[in-house]
Amino acid sequence: MAGVLAAVVSSTNAVAAESAGSSDWDSFIKDGKASLSFRYRFEHVDDNRFSDDADASTVRTRLSIASGRVKGFQLFTEFDNVSQIGADDYNAGGGNTPSMGGYPVIADPEGSELNQLYLDYKAGNFGARVGRQRINLDNQRFVGGVGWRQNEQTYDAVKFEYTGDGFDARYAYINKVRRILGDQVSAGIHDQDGTHLLNAGVDLGSVGRLAAYYYRLDNEDAFAFSTSTFGARFKGSVALGDDVKIRYEGEFARQTDAGDNPADYDANYTHLNGGVIVGKVDVGVGWEALGGDEDDPGEAFRTPFATLHAFNGFADQFLATPDAGLEDRYVKVKFTPDAWIAEARYHSFEADDGSEEFGEELNLRLGYKFNKWVRADAFYADFDGDGSRPDVDKFWLMVSVAF
Repeated sequence: MAGVLAAVVSSTNAVAAESAGSSDWDSFIKDGKASLSFRYRFEHVDDNRFSDDADASTVRTRLSIASGRVKGFQLFTEFDNVSQIGADDYNAGGGNTPSMGGYPVIADPEGSELNQLYLDYKAGNFGARVGRQRINLDNQRFVGGVGWRQNEQTYDAVKFEYTGDGFDARYAYINKVRRILGDQVSAGIHDQDGTHLLNAGVDLGSVGRLAAYYYRLDNEDAFAFSTSTFGARFKGSVALGDDVKIRYEGEFARQTDAGDNPADYDANYTHLNGGVIVGKVDVGVGWEALGGDEDDPGEAFRTPFATLHAFNGFADQFLATPDAGLEDRYVKVKFTPDAWIAEARYHSFEADDGSEEFGEELNLRLGYKFNKWVRADAFYADFDGDGSRPDVDKFWLMVSVAF
């Protein structure tokens, strides 16, 4: 990260030197903005593999500061603190709480850290960013910030971006991944050696958007995460009237081993989903499959940079793809009247290779936005495991305040 910080400082000094007079430098400070947010969360986990339930009561405080933009340049920094308030009977994961191994994992460790620090540049359709930053690509199935957890996943990276008429493209070279487990444990920082992300998309008008990507991950701290993935994703919708819309989405990717991955494999990823939106009601169905091989452990499709909580059930029972792969068939109903959101999802899980059934899951959500500053959400997950899979119940209550 020292190299990144040096680049930020050097570029910032260059901005000041290029300024025609003090007015430009004044704008860099005077036009800056700051924001402060708090997110309280209570999480309860009942996992029948453990004799004790886990309870975590935490609050995340985030301070974000952006400078004014001068000659296309802007400096941004963001600090996070996660603190326990009340219940703390949980395993924070990754070695953060070694004395709490008898409790289920709730991956919200305490601590303070520099969440983002980057220098941003924009000129017409072109943009560049260097430093620690959030990277969310497409629906975050392959690359995301894991914003669900209190400690966000960010990347020490250089990123370039182009956005034109109906076309966009971005490339990132990643040096380190700052994972949700925090900087205090080795599992929280993964060094990269030759990790490249390339993503481009084209707007097809009323039909939808087509995106293609190539992600080469070379992880020096977790060799099994080193992969090479090619894929394409199409998403769109068609209006059938003033209040009725059909939405559809399809994605396919192929993955092979890369870098020092000990496995020699290839696996496919497929995701199809669609639905009907009538007014404020959205009803949909979907099927997602991550390839695997029940006879050869370690050869399943992997997504280590993903915002995993958004996929395969709120209970997070498939953060790592089973060796035999995973098929997830699901239905969902979402209702968004005014400031409310109510949602229910049902998942059925089984192996992609072989006949093993993993279980079923029910997800519920109810949320309300009081105003532009305050919102509250409650979530519930009931995973009914089959075979050796445990039964797991989870409950969350969240209150977010932002200024």
